[in-house]
Amino acid sequence: MKYTEKVSNKLNELLEKNYDAEAGYIAAKDNVKDSNLKNFFKERATDRYDFGHELKAEIKSFGEEPDKGTSLKGDAHRVWMNLKSTFSSDSDEAVLKEAIRGEKKALEDYNDILKELDLPASTRTVLEKHRSSVQASLDHVKTIKDFA
Repeated sequence: MKYTEKVSNKLNELLEKNYDAEAGYIAAKDNVKDSNLKNFFKERATDRYDFGHELKAEIKSFGEEPDKGTSLKGDAHRVWMNLKSTFSSDSDEAVLKEAIRGEKKALEDYNDILKELDLPASTRTVLEKHRSSVQASLDHVKTIKDFA
């Protein structure tokens, strides 16, 4: 496998996970009652949408084609999250816990690709910016949960 194909494959995996996160945040927004949480989740969905466009540009710069949609695993998780919030007595707290879990996983994914591959400077810069944003989001959602 060529180097550019290997990097593109890893970026496509990350792209798919960002599609999943965007859809998850939209579902979270729809499953909480608090207007501040709705705004927070809407902003996170927008972030992940933007991340997706940046990742697509990087993938195309390697001469490869970006993936187009969410994963089956992500779709199943959103169904589970919707069911959990439906039957939970405190759906906002349940959704916050899932957001924390999701952001921790996203950090792992970004850290793995940043450690694993020798990346071009432009790609590394994009991924480090995304990782910093995910970390800030994780810190923020933990703070919200502590006060919920």
